[in-house]
Amino acid sequence: MAAVAMAQEAADAVAPEAATEGRLQSLSPEISASFEARDAGRPVSANTWMVAAANPLAVQAGADILRAGGSAADAMVAVQTVLGLVEPQSSGLGGGAFLVWYDSASGELTTLDGRETAPLAATPRLFQDESGDPLKFFDAVVGGRSVGTPGTPALLQEAHRRWGRSPWPSLFDAAIGLAEDGFAVSPRLAGLVTRDAERLARFPDTAAYFLPGGAPLEAGQVLINSAYGDTLRTLASQGAEGFYSGPVAADILRSVHNAPGNPGVLSARDLALYQVRERPAVCALYRGYDVCGMGPPSSGALTVGQILGLLSPFDLSALGPDSPEAWRLIGDASRLAFADRGRYMADSDFVPMPTEGLVDPDYLRSRSDLLRGDDALPEVTPGEPEFDHAGLWADDESLELPSTSHISIVDSYGNALSMTTTIENAFGSRLMVRGFLLNNELTDFSFRTHRDGVPIANRLEPGKRPRSSMAPTIVMQGGKPALVIGSPGGSRIIGYVAKSIIAWADWGMDVQQAVSLPHLVNRFGTYDIEAGTSAEGLEESLSELGFETEIRDLNSGLHAISIGSVLEGGTDPRREGIALGE
Repeated sequence: MAAVAMAQEAADAVAPEAATEGRLQSLSPEISASFEARDAGRPVSANTWMVAAANPLAVQAGADILRAGGSAADAMVAVQTVLGLVEPQSSGLGGGAFLVWYDSASGELTTLDGRETAPLAATPRLFQDESGDPLKFFDAVVGGRSVGTPGTPALLQEAHRRWGRSPWPSLFDAAIGLAEDGFAVSPRLAGLVTRDAERLARFPDTAAYFLPGGAPLEAGQVLINSAYGDTLRTLASQGAEGFYSGPVAADILRSVHNAPGNPGVLSARDLALYQVRERPAVCALYRGYDVCGMGPPSSGALTVGQILGLLSPFDLSALGPDSPEAWRLIGDASRLAFADRGRYMADSDFVPMPTEGLVDPDYLRSRSDLLRGDDALPEVTPGEPEFDHAGLWADDESLELPSTSHISIVDSYGNALSMTTTIENAFGSRLMVRGFLLNNELTDFSFRTHRDGVPIANRLEPGKRPRSSMAPTIVMQGGKPALVIGSPGGSRIIGYVAKSIIAWADWGMDVQQAVSLPHLVNRFGTYDIEAGTSAEGLEESLSELGFETEIRDLNSGLHAISIGSVLEGGTDPRREGIALGE
């Protein structure tokens, strides 16, 4: 099947349900046109600015800011605050985010780390029982124990301080209006509430909002969240300080400390001390592009960069997207990269990391020799990148489940923003405070501290930021951005982003074709193949090559903007997002 047809078939397979999401509210002609383009497998084109995100109401809020002359940072604040209302299961004020920024005035690329931090009172054994054995995942998640210090409000303010052009209070108007006047519940949100109803019901404030009268929210139901509107008014008037201190902070702590059966240890000091960190972007060379993103504590840019670097010696363009050999190479390159991820990657403020060594071209070139066989690798082990600090780490086994969102924006000034934002698991800790949910981000740490007496790099420590797979990415060419991309999806984010870059850079797909292309993802040995798509036709060949395979739903949420003579936006047909631009 031709590459374009393969991408279109993926859109056809998943678009019908997704296409109805978000259309329960009165839609503008431009939103309707964007849905039509997405569902037909065509990118949205624009000349001046563009925003792509996971819900049409959020995208409209960002578009209004950009149309009025705001920057990408301004639009991001509007998009994020609406996303926290209309898809609260994925991101919001109670979570954290990573932001990659290209500044057109200076020509510089930088990143902001708004990842949550572990409370100072947290111990490495927080997620172990009295015998030292790891807790079951949801025993750790649901309640106050899993809550880290939120970073999103501080990140919003810092991005606006650096790059904003619009008045800060005006950026909250859209979200406040929707919160107070009401919005239509999307089928996606309604379905997730129904699936998680038992856990949501454990906490009165959460149950009252998502299970009114004891029944889950229904699609099309108009939902009002006046408490969230009040919180946003506090942020608009007081800035992030109004979140990290005062009544909002007091209610956060009260909820965490009083969570029935599973209280947490977050403190007022943790909230007061939280800081966003600027970090250098991590870049890897691929096909003449610099693929740049978020470094530690994210594993995203390093692992995406490793996958692409390992594949650089091979002519994927000649093989094409239908070739089992192409997917053999991609799958085993991913396995090799994930082996390094599990051994070495964590918060570099706490753990010496071979960051440069992991994406060193010579290291990746030598390691790519392992891919030169004819069959799947029988065994994959971590490599030995050049290390400028002594360190010996054991392999990690932490879980990272998908409930995240991604925002891509290019503004009229030539700035580009890629931001992935999360509260970790769907509905986070399930604790709701003043209209928003608190994260369960601490469960991204390894529940074990050591393996066979050797410490695990991603173990929990006070003040540490848990490792993430979020991979907000800006692909550069000649010092200018060429592609802005990212996705939700837990640790599969890395595979989703790498696959889409390969489809765009090697197989000549436009951004809509690239994000719609069926997923095949291999992290730890099993090849996940997207159900209901033509990718299923590769299962037999991959099995013959020696891979274990599993056909399953792979619900990414890719949002991409390519930057050339025009801007082109692509949004994942598996979710409810769109792109708008002028």
